[in-house]
Amino acid sequence: MRVLIIGSGGREHALALAIAADPAVDEVHVAPGNPGIAEIATLHPIDQLDGAAVATLAAGLAADLVVVGPEAPLVAGVADAVREAGIAVFGPSGAAARIEGSKAFAKEVMAAAGVPTAQSRNCSTQAEIEAALDEFGPTYVVKDDGLAAGKGVVVTDDRSLALEHALRCAPVVIEEFLDGPEVSLFAICDGTEVRPLRPAQDFKRAYDDDAGPNTGGMGAYTPLPWAPDDLVTEVLATVLQPTVDELRRRGTPFVGLLYAGLALTARGIRVVEFNARFGDPETQALLPLLRTPLATLLAAAAAGTLAGQPELEWADGAAVTVVLASQGYPESPRSGDPLIIPELPQGVHAVHAGTALDDQGRLVSAGGRVLAVVGSGADLGAARELAYRGIERIGLDGSFYRRDIGTAAAAATVGS
Repeated sequence: MRVLIIGSGGREHALALAIAADPAVDEVHVAPGNPGIAEIATLHPIDQLDGAAVATLAAGLAADLVVVGPEAPLVAGVADAVREAGIAVFGPSGAAARIEGSKAFAKEVMAAAGVPTAQSRNCSTQAEIEAALDEFGPTYVVKDDGLAAGKGVVVTDDRSLALEHALRCAPVVIEEFLDGPEVSLFAICDGTEVRPLRPAQDFKRAYDDDAGPNTGGMGAYTPLPWAPDDLVTEVLATVLQPTVDELRRRGTPFVGLLYAGLALTARGIRVVEFNARFGDPETQALLPLLRTPLATLLAAAAAGTLAGQPELEWADGAAVTVVLASQGYPESPRSGDPLIIPELPQGVHAVHAGTALDDQGRLVSAGGRVLAVVGSGADLGAARELAYRGIERIGLDGSFYRRDIGTAAAAATVGS
């Protein structure tokens, strides 16, 4: 199998590593990729938002499968262009990807499907915004209706900050605050069949103890020893399958990765958000533990034959991902600093996200979240120790990382 992956971040590096390990895969191509990905795949320069260019590249490579990684190309309809060219693609259509591209649309789908979520109001004017803020009260939750690279949400007790963000982003969705720990649950979908992965937990705030602004994600871990035993079964029945069924009913079947961000509240499970692709950095923690060949699984989803696939198999143990961020992230990340990655301990690997080569061929930072270090061990404690032992060895001037990823879970404390 010849596989083409679209994207250039940490998610795509993690996907490339897992896909390259599938015995059915002969070649892995990534467009545009990054220096870390170049060590295991052939890179191709491309505008990843240009569906025609992606389809042309896939046809030229005689790709058997195209995997579209990021949300922006999916919402832009890149998967549609590839399908129209007669090439198998893992990734939802532009119409189905609206489940992430518009918070208001996601709420509409959930209402139609009977999926439990926070009460919300869609707001476009200042009067609507102020009325919704007053209706729900603090803690205020304000979400940019469109794509915002994981940074379009403000959760604050300060009404003025909530109002400022809402006015800057309008239209917005304002909703009630959901208590309880958050969980990410991914599912491979073929438009009808749904195969959930293991749950993981992401850390959105920039600094330890959930301080600072929201980011695209500063770390993740799996499994969740504190989660209810029937969590996956319940989410499949009440959230994932009803959503996929509703999208199919609308004539926009969801073929790809459906990501449910969940809050385990005192009133039960509630959906915080949906995404239409693998989450970053949860993917970096999940895929090293997946024993089912990934490319074969994604190809079955693209072909609509997931029902014929065996149940997913997982390795024992745990994985912890810690993100190394550049100085100034997330507000004004600095780029161009030399990045030193020495030999890492056994059980640890680095996943490139915002990296590049400068004009002298040196590895440098090229984004806010520069890379992730993943530790895999017998349990969360061992995986954490390995991840932090690895990230401490990496050199990047002015960089920082959270030091509490998975700390509470490793200590058998509920939540994080």
